[in-house]
Amino acid sequence: MNLTDFTILMVEDDANDILLTQRAFMQASLVNPLRIVRDGEEAIHYLGGTATYADRSRYPLPSLILLDLKLPKKSGLEVLEFLRAQPSLKQTPVIVLTSSQESSDIERAYALGANSYLLKPVGFDGLLEMVKAIGMYWVLLNQGPDRRGPASRPLPAPRPQGASPASSP
Repeated sequence: MNLTDFTILMVEDDANDILLTQRAFMQASLVNPLRIVRDGEEAIHYLGGTATYADRSRYPLPSLILLDLKLPKKSGLEVLEFLRAQPSLKQTPVIVLTSSQESSDIERAYALGANSYLLKPVGFDGLLEMVKAIGMYWVLLNQGPDRRGPASRPLPAPRPQGASPASSP
């Protein structure tokens, strides 16, 4: 799998956060396509392949979603609820990336199936480190059920007890 096939969808309404995240992706040398939608309703259209997002060659399904909670039209929690109700999307990893520290938001996000809940860093350096960590873990190391990335190679078959490494195929 080519890393440029691993599309990341960012659901964010704040133009400054979008710009800073795009900049952090460039500085972290992440070559993954970063698609942006600016409200919850647009995210649902993108994920559902409806309206202007029907062309999957132009708007591929994401391999990872960065989801803000406080969005216009539909909240991030509503987007997450929609996503987890779709059989073809329910295993897509979702990182909630928000400024909300409300325990009710955290609990609800995990109850709806968020894979991670991260607070937006205050400065660019913190964002850059977060983006690097996301890239390392979610793009390079994590093995999702629907893909086999560059780090995935079949594990060697277990050797029978007592067998020496030289006797293994």
